[in-house]
Amino acid sequence: MENYVKLERVGEGTYGVIYKARDANTGKIVALKKIRLEEEDEGVPSTAIREISWLKELDDDNIVRLLSIVHSDTKLYLVFEFLDLDLKRYMNAFTKQNETLELSTVKPQNLLIDAEGNLKLADFGLAQTFGIPLARYPREAVTLWYRAPEVLLGSRHRSTAIDMWSVGCIMAEMVMSGTPLFPGDSEIDQIFKIFKILGTPHETTWPGVSQLPDFKPTFPQWTGTGLGEAVHEIDRVGADLLHSFLVYDTASRVSAKRAQKHPWFGNMEL
Repeated sequence: MENYVKLERVGEGTYGVIYKARDANTGKIVALKKIRLEEEDEGVPSTAIREISWLKELDDDNIVRLLSIVHSDTKLYLVFEFLDLDLKRYMNAFTKQNETLELSTVKPQNLLIDAEGNLKLADFGLAQTFGIPLARYPREAVTLWYRAPEVLLGSRHRSTAIDMWSVGCIMAEMVMSGTPLFPGDSEIDQIFKIFKILGTPHETTWPGVSQLPDFKPTFPQWTGTGLGEAVHEIDRVGADLLHSFLVYDTASRVSAKRAQKHPWFGNMEL
């Protein structure tokens, strides 16, 4: 680690601490992700191995670049390109200035933003290959506020529809300048916050919902206030796209490919 000078601690997650640092050889600013190694000689955590593997394979302008790996007996650092902001801080900056994000700026993507406003995905510790049959995965793979209702109700099967629900939640939060749409403080509170806005689902609105492991027929029966009331800042065309993300029935939820063709994006290059 003598090649890097830590400047400040900029974040911490479940699997590591992030530092802003300077490459002593080039002077370039980088991000160091310090991975917590297991105490009882269990080796490198599977999440770190998974993240390294994915980032070695992926080569895309919208994915954060892994520059180097520094490993010793007791420490593991992943060296990334440094990006100026994460999405949350980007939204908070507008909120503090009593401004709202221009609709041309609002895009349903996360997590990091560079100085030129380019968006990049990061943190692939829980990433999985999508294929047939669909893999099982832990609920914790999706942060609570963005977790799809089928996951909250006990479904353990992975599908891209789960990610599209998360995209809808992020889109709404950006439109509302940082105010989360479903800010639950527990799984049951999260479920009820969704039900209060979209209505308590039943077999007509969501075929198969009663068969999900954690669905209870004793759930309160809300008719729902509707997304229009909850996200009144958005225009009609944007509301149509938002509705297509936040659909209970996964078979009817919009796919990423279809969402890109939605009129709300207009002439935006995707």
